[in-house]
Amino acid sequence: MTRVVLFGATGMVGQGVLREALLDNSITGILSIGRRPSGKDDPKLSEIILKDPSDLGSVEKELAGFDACLYCLGISAMGMNEKDYTAVTKDMTLRVADSVLAQNPSMRFLFVSGDGTDAKSRMMWARVKGETENALLERSPEGAVMFRPGLIEPLHGIKGQQSLAYKAVYAVAPLLRGLRMPVTNTEALGRAMLAVAKQGSVKRILSNADINKLAGGASGKCRG
Repeated sequence: MTRVVLFGATGMVGQGVLREALLDNSITGILSIGRRPSGKDDPKLSEIILKDPSDLGSVEKELAGFDACLYCLGISAMGMNEKDYTAVTKDMTLRVADSVLAQNPSMRFLFVSGDGTDAKSRMMWARVKGETENALLERSPEGAVMFRPGLIEPLHGIKGQQSLAYKAVYAVAPLLRGLRMPVTNTEALGRAMLAVAKQGSVKRILSNADINKLAGGASGKCRG
């Protein structure tokens, strides 16, 4: 039986993870922490609403007794400068990691990164996410696991990014799968994260193909 802390339950990825966690009988407790309520009502779900989800000093006692942290908070780098993107993507993430690991030193910390992440990349988003991954792996060498999905299709009524650019990409997702491009979906990513939350992972960094393999090719729609 596994108890998890979830950050970002109202975002596209977080909604998918929360859905799968609520359906999974081996997940016995879910603590969702975010700026807004998830809108879900379930006996095993409890929620903490904070203006700044990374400022956990007032609720640190409630963070104890969990097996894994599923960190799904994130923003698009589109139109952002590096300072602001780093503040959300890296600084907030590390503050959360420090807080939850202080209460649960042996917990698994699962971070949703992205395909193409590289701390040495010339692309700002890839570099910042890569730096974040490295910092997490230093903090928790045995418990931190990075998830690098490619394009994520929203399923089960979950809404994805609403910009015209993202909508266009979602529209051609079937074609991308046919071209063997890295595509997954919210269900598969949720299942994969829960599998690692429960069982751990020998690999510290999981590719899109790894995610789909862990998920068992959810609904037969996922390929590497």
